[in-house]
Amino acid sequence: MNDTFTKMHGLGNDFLVMAGTAEQLPTPSRVRALADRRTGVGFDQLMFILPAPDNAHQAAYRIFNADGSEAGQCGNGARCVARWISERDGLDELRLASPGGTVAARRTAPDRIEIDMGIPDFEPAALPFHEPRRQAHYYRELAGRKIGFGAVSMGNPHAVLTVTDVEAAPVGILGPALEHHPDFPERVNVGFMQIIDTGRLRLRVHERGVGETRACGTGACAAVAIGRIRGLLGPSVTVELPGGELDIRWPGAGAHLWMGGEAIRVYEGRLSI
Repeated sequence: MNDTFTKMHGLGNDFLVMAGTAEQLPTPSRVRALADRRTGVGFDQLMFILPAPDNAHQAAYRIFNADGSEAGQCGNGARCVARWISERDGLDELRLASPGGTVAARRTAPDRIEIDMGIPDFEPAALPFHEPRRQAHYYRELAGRKIGFGAVSMGNPHAVLTVTDVEAAPVGILGPALEHHPDFPERVNVGFMQIIDTGRLRLRVHERGVGETRACGTGACAAVAIGRIRGLLGPSVTVELPGGELDIRWPGAGAHLWMGGEAIRVYEGRLSI
């Protein structure tokens, strides 16, 4: 495994970014050791950059959660990867191969990246989610109460609950309970959305394999997609997260969804642990 890395973050959702070959991919125990915030580097996800699989892409990447499990997509992490490659290769337009599919990205300012997050997929099988048919609202018994939520795949699985006050939402209780619900065999990210108006919402996200983070890019996309298909949001929405704001643009069903936000380099380092 390559021992040089870059520490980056998008709205406080932080990453260890490093490049290598498929033979250098970290083991789950190695990821957990590096993710420890007292004895390691500390991060929400490790973004591992790989050589491009073909001429249609500039690079590929894999995503490892702090607990060593692998994720299919990470919006904030994808922006950081795009900035890292943009600076390495001197390119402002990129196509990246990810576990969740091809990601188009463009650098619009030194610290700002916009990425095409693809078409939201509301089919339960896409998450996967044990539900016989697609619905706008699903219900499950959690922590002694009946909970309603929407579900969508943004290259990784998301369940989104609508709340009246995001600050008071029981993220630490319902987040882990829904993440590990048996009807989500690969677990699920859980968002808590408070809609302010048709162009703005507030969001907290419990990420699978990590816990609550200061920002979740795919979670912001999922919240907007679910609010939009319910007729509660317009095509351009600002999402307020604890770490800052993301701008989401989605014309609607069948269209690609774009997310814009910061991607910050913090420091360069060399591993010795």
